[in-house]
Amino acid sequence: MSRESAPDSQHPLDPTLAGLLRHAPGADEGEGEDVWFDVLSAVDRTYADLVDYQERLEQQNHELEDLRSFLGSILASVSDALIVISRSGEVLETSASVASLTGEPPGAWHGRKLAGMFDARSVEALDRGLAEAANTRKPVTIEAALSGPEGPAPLELSISPRMDERSRIAGYVLTGRPLGELRQAYSELERSHEELKSTQAQLVRNEKLASLGRLLAGVAHELNNPISFVYANTHALERYAGKFEAYFEKVQAGADREALIALREELKLDREIRNLRSAIEGARDGAERVRDIVEDLRRLSAEGSGEMVVFDLVETARVAANWVQRGSKAGVEIAFTGAETLQVRGRQGHIQQVVMNLVQNAIDALSGLEEGTGRIEVDARVMEGRGVLSVGDNGPGVTEELTQAIFDPFFTTKAVGAGTGLGLAISHKIIEEHGGRLRLCPKGSALGGACFSFDLELGEGAE
Repeated sequence: MSRESAPDSQHPLDPTLAGLLRHAPGADEGEGEDVWFDVLSAVDRTYADLVDYQERLEQQNHELEDLRSFLGSILASVSDALIVISRSGEVLETSASVASLTGEPPGAWHGRKLAGMFDARSVEALDRGLAEAANTRKPVTIEAALSGPEGPAPLELSISPRMDERSRIAGYVLTGRPLGELRQAYSELERSHEELKSTQAQLVRNEKLASLGRLLAGVAHELNNPISFVYANTHALERYAGKFEAYFEKVQAGADREALIALREELKLDREIRNLRSAIEGARDGAERVRDIVEDLRRLSAEGSGEMVVFDLVETARVAANWVQRGSKAGVEIAFTGAETLQVRGRQGHIQQVVMNLVQNAIDALSGLEEGTGRIEVDARVMEGRGVLSVGDNGPGVTEELTQAIFDPFFTTKAVGAGTGLGLAISHKIIEEHGGRLRLCPKGSALGGACFSFDLELGEGAE
């Protein structure tokens, strides 16, 4: 395109402007055309800029309308009270819930002072909250009551400062939830917590019953032995009593010395007197054994709730380990190392259940070993001012993949029906309630397998 034809093709007013420019004072034909071309170029650029600016303005206006609609829908749907105010305390925006709380129509508070929205007794607390939010530039939570149609409407109110682009306070955003709803939610949370504690206690009892069920065979055998021993000794005592009665009847009848000596040798009374003492001692030992078994069972079945008491952790662990060993058919050796006695504070029944779970898990882990090679070591000692008990074995140990989930409820590596998956989870919770921690030993067992340990508060006088 030639330079001379450009003006006529670009704008309908070009001929008029060209004529005016050609007759401009002091401008010849060549100079007029140059000026005309520069002016048209500037006009075209300005026009294009104006069109682009108009398009951007329309786009921004569209986005602004969308944002306003979005904010309006939020303000209309939010259930909590939401109030936006200026720095001077004038209300700029409110949520629809504020209208229902104050009894005023939506938008009625715009431009009015915030203090007029609240009950007179809450204004002082509101002013203090605004001042604190301004000084700290952090959200502040207070209790304040809106003036409602049926009286004050108490809220838990959060006051947050609103900043401008220069990080200066431009106003505040107040969000509040009716305290009635919060208190109801808190009551429901407390009820849920009580139900959770009750469920947990039930799980502990169920796990104890499951453990006791596995030990029934061993319990029957343990009771049968001493009872049979006592029963046999009572038969011997009955026989001895018959011989002594026969001898004393002769004495009472006035038999002479020679006859009594002969009867004594015939009845072998000298030997029976010695046997009598052994029978009495045997019967007493058997009865004491039955008493000990019953006492162990009583302690084992104790619920373990109530106040914390001081007890011997080593003795408690021995009773728990012995009962698990009695009910197990595996030939596993259980050795106790460390302190011979260790006084700690806690609920003895619950701690006994924890030890039973750990020993039972160790026995289960040793089931794949050759008969007679399994070994469990229970160690008690004081570490960092706490009583620590660890249960280790020489089994295959715990793989890295299982360490993250081993304390999760219902997690088990046993076959279906062979375990509930609750033993370690419940044990972990019990020790946590005692202020301690049940964990895998970082370096494993000294025997080469898995090791679990937990710590408890020392009893008075323990070192």
